[in-house]
Amino acid sequence: MLRAQVGLWVGVALLAAAVLVGVGILLGLDNGPLGIDRAWQEFLVSVRGPVLLWIAFAMDLIGGGWVAILVVPLGVGLVLVLVRRPWAALYFVVAEAASAGLVQVLKHLVGRARPEDILVVSDYGSFPSGHVANAATIAVALLVVFPRVWTALAAAAWVLLMAFSRTYVGAHWLSDTLGGALIGAAAALIAAAAFARPLTREADAR
Repeated sequence: MLRAQVGLWVGVALLAAAVLVGVGILLGLDNGPLGIDRAWQEFLVSVRGPVLLWIAFAMDLIGGGWVAILVVPLGVGLVLVLVRRPWAALYFVVAEAASAGLVQVLKHLVGRARPEDILVVSDYGSFPSGHVANAATIAVALLVVFPRVWTALAAAAWVLLMAFSRTYVGAHWLSDTLGGALIGAAAALIAAAAFARPLTREADAR
């Protein structure tokens, strides 16, 4: 249970960091972009090309909307049930729901405007990135269930690719993606602490 306690406190710390970033954006720059946000966005706009745009549009579809809200959580949950990991399935769905809820709360509290050169349709509020939060939740949750080196590498690549894609299509500032990653990881870790006992029993039984 020591590992669960450590995970809980790390999750709480990540959540606090995301909130602090949001408060800093809200109070420090009147919700505007940071210097690094503007510089990164200007660079990406200058190098936009058809291949990376196609990838970014695909990531936009996969990481948001009904795909992220229903298909991914229920699909992964179903697979986990089929491989006889029902507690892992429930944990995954709860983590995803918690992440989505936290994102919406912060979006409406901060109310940050999105970049002007956005190329996709998005909902209200730029901070934090819901797509990146969802990606981080998936990544950390699967790492909790399948603690392997390859899982960690794939998880990191997935989150970084999603973060890049969101800024590439102008849907978010760079700092929005940081906030999303913090929120997503926090939700997965806090939920993992709550499900620590059944998850451990289930893994040991296998």
